[in-house]
Amino acid sequence: MTTRIDSRFHALRQNGNAALVTFLTAGDPDLETSRAILAALPAAGADVIELGMPFTDPMADGPAIQASSQRALKAGMTLVKTLDLVRGFRARDAATPIVLMGYYNPIYIYGVDRFLTDAKAAGVDGLIVVDLPPEEDEELCLPALKAGLNFIRLATPTTDDKRLPAVLANTSGFVYYVSITGITGTAAPNASNVSDAVARIKRHTKLPVAVGFGVRTAEHARSIAQGADGVVVGSALIDALKGSLDADGRATDKTVKAVTTHVSSLAAGVRGARKVGA
Repeated sequence: MTTRIDSRFHALRQNGNAALVTFLTAGDPDLETSRAILAALPAAGADVIELGMPFTDPMADGPAIQASSQRALKAGMTLVKTLDLVRGFRARDAATPIVLMGYYNPIYIYGVDRFLTDAKAAGVDGLIVVDLPPEEDEELCLPALKAGLNFIRLATPTTDDKRLPAVLANTSGFVYYVSITGITGTAAPNASNVSDAVARIKRHTKLPVAVGFGVRTAEHARSIAQGADGVVVGSALIDALKGSLDADGRATDKTVKAVTTHVSSLAAGVRGARKVGA
């Protein structure tokens, strides 16, 4: 079965481009603003959209994403509303892949079977659940694949050749390479090291490899895109969003544009960074 994620990466590769994968937290800073940002992302240059499922304890994320989750929860965001957000987006956009990213606890509370049914119906294409290792694939990964959703796994600089086959075993859609050790948004990746790491991963899989953690500027994105199939940006977009809020943390008339302007800049960096067939 070919998914939207498969189709998008294939089309970009045919055109000699890497993917710009954007991350934002669903419901940050409020549902209506989040809906407006989500609707504007494809035209701004986002090829794949990662939507964070707000959670009280996002342990793998840095301060920016943690704060975005808190803003969303404070504004009343729930997993039900996150799926509604996707459903509304999908009614207007049938092509752009959406990946839900987060932690297992909210899904477990929601109910795995119910969640997978509702996510698929809403138009979700894939899942990244950072606290479920391959040893727990029967919990969510295998049911998700059976439901027709891609299950995207993270590989890190400490994922050695012995561990990598287990990480890749049931991965689909793409591999998310975490370019630095530690939490999100706290350091910049080294393009040369990233290129070597991507090449190593590709010796084990034919899946596209998207690189994230620490990519903040168009120059960062361009250098990473030269050696990867995709570039993931999250904290930098959330920082742009936060910078547009008023003193009480509420959206302003600058909020949507603050995000989309930065996405457009990053997209310009990614476009044309790779040669056809690279």
